[in-house]
Amino acid sequence: MAFDDNILLQNAECHGTISYKLKNLFTMQSIQKNYNLSDFKFIPNEEQFQNSNVYKFMKKHDISSLDELCIKSKNNLEWFWESVDKDIGIIWDEPYTKTLDTSNGIAWSKWFVNGKTNLYKSSVEKFTKLFPEKIAYNFISEDGLETKLSYLELNTKVSKLANGLKSLGVKKGDVIAIYLPMVEEAIVSILAAAKIGAIQTIIFSGYSSESLQIRLQDCHAKILLTSDGFHRKGKPVSQKTTVETAIENTDIEKIIVVSYKGIDQYDKSEKIQFYDTLISDQRDSCDTEIMDSEDPLFILYTSGTTGKPKGVIHTHGGFSVFAGHQASYLVDIHQNDVLFWPADIGWITGLVWNVYGLLIMGASAVIYDGALDYPTMDRIWEIMSKYGATIFGISPTAVRLFKKNNVRPLDRHSLDKLRNIPTTGEPLDEDSWWWLFEKVGNKKIPVMNLSGGTEIGGAMLSVFPGMKLKPSTVGIPVPGMDLDIVDDNGNSLRGKNGYLVIKSPWPAMTRGLLNDDDRYIKTYWSRFENVWFHGDYVFADEDNLWYMQGRSDDVINVSGHRMSTAEIEHSVISHDKISDAASISIPDELTGEAIVVFFVSNDENNVDLESDVLEHISKKIGKIAKPKQIFQLSDLPKTRTGKIMRRLLKAKLLGTELGDLSSLENPEVLDEINKL
Repeated sequence: MAFDDNILLQNAECHGTISYKLKNLFTMQSIQKNYNLSDFKFIPNEEQFQNSNVYKFMKKHDISSLDELCIKSKNNLEWFWESVDKDIGIIWDEPYTKTLDTSNGIAWSKWFVNGKTNLYKSSVEKFTKLFPEKIAYNFISEDGLETKLSYLELNTKVSKLANGLKSLGVKKGDVIAIYLPMVEEAIVSILAAAKIGAIQTIIFSGYSSESLQIRLQDCHAKILLTSDGFHRKGKPVSQKTTVETAIENTDIEKIIVVSYKGIDQYDKSEKIQFYDTLISDQRDSCDTEIMDSEDPLFILYTSGTTGKPKGVIHTHGGFSVFAGHQASYLVDIHQNDVLFWPADIGWITGLVWNVYGLLIMGASAVIYDGALDYPTMDRIWEIMSKYGATIFGISPTAVRLFKKNNVRPLDRHSLDKLRNIPTTGEPLDEDSWWWLFEKVGNKKIPVMNLSGGTEIGGAMLSVFPGMKLKPSTVGIPVPGMDLDIVDDNGNSLRGKNGYLVIKSPWPAMTRGLLNDDDRYIKTYWSRFENVWFHGDYVFADEDNLWYMQGRSDDVINVSGHRMSTAEIEHSVISHDKISDAASISIPDELTGEAIVVFFVSNDENNVDLESDVLEHISKKIGKIAKPKQIFQLSDLPKTRTGKIMRRLLKAKLLGTELGDLSSLENPEVLDEINKL
């Protein structure tokens, strides 16, 4: 198949990306003759790149390759982010007078200075005027209830709740806490808070009373939204007792109860308000508050290694541009796309792609409130097929769940509209990458692996449309962010594992940590001068494709040999009887540190696998990686987003303080571990 005039050529110098040349015609066959593509397992076709948003952006600015875009964006940050702002179409009530201000130091950078905006205007309000009848959201509950909202209906419901909040005395700058499952009212609450200039904090609906209380106290929330209960795997889940305990010694003035599954019974009182009653008599229009670019939009908490969770702060201006950038160029969302990404809005992934980024692009989403494997392993694939999802997001943990159960979605469901598969949350091992690529993407769709964080405001590493891919790569640094890999002295590295750092500011960088500036500086800015230290351990190959190697505090040093936990774990998971694994280091008198491996069998009847695992690791890595101890567990301790809590495995094994457990989903697993 021949390429036309506006086409991209493979460029061996182009770091695993596709380059555009507006001259000479080449066929795919001739490209493959000229360059060795044997290491690449996915080769995009011209349509996949030319139809992408990032291609159109590059063409608009006469940029010939993704590599060139990355270089130009790093060298001229202000040009790049101004161009992104214009390309995405952020609405400004008053234009900014300066794109970037670092006069207080890079750690305290300000973006789009003196600009006046409100993210709501650039999303729901904008597309209500353009496409009022277009579906914004399809909602599905675990028990099968399905509803939908057009952009017009969404705007109306947001306005009614915004007026309801105002009637309760909520004003610009007040904090609204949202402790709801993935229901319509959760999305509406987020947007209503933004519309009136209140600051939202979304708290995962499965958190304990202690976890909820810590967050409510830290942000001084005034209003709390909760539900009357929900279902998980067919079982009723109450939120009432959790809420009643959590609000003690907080600033909560009103609790707004959303009627959902009727598990909890509330009586109306001075403090208890019912959502439906609150909005019933409210006007269906509400003025959108004009906000300064640096005014806070939301607070989102991320767990620290020790101590209380960290309150990350994102702003109207910077986050608007960055969320649009993430949705448009990374995941490649278009207005006609249907996104299905079962990521909770209590996490940055859910907020960026299921809410703000999605709505800035004017697209549609399917929101599912339920367990992915209930009532059967077919559930999410049935949803994808029914709603014609074009972009499907999934966590590596969920991938391993389906892989473990030998699920083959394409054998039972039509996924022919699917064109992108983003994944994030933790390092994606090669076996899981292959399962996604083959069993979901049919070897035709890119696995768009991403890595970032709450403090980042989204992803900093990503696969992009048009990239040649190798298994488990997280692609390249996103344009507009100056990432590097460095050694202990801050010197740049290639071909070796090193620390991931960021050498420039970006619009969605957290504005400090709530109530704790010292912790912000110590955590991110103290390792190297004027350089953000993220704490990830990474590697870039000869094609400049990047790979996650775990957290930097998860690097194990055995007799001077440094190995990442990711390398060890991926070798264990490659065993055909193992579904998941974690590795940690413990002190050793002889080698300095020793390796301990925890694994989960793909069949609970498979026992006494320790010797098999030991031999498998030795074959895969070498005898230097031989674990001192191996434990088989029923599961690994994980956060609600599926991240493995290795520090808890280590603390439990060594009998030390466990620290913050607020984000842990399955604490009972720790009881299976005996202390040394």
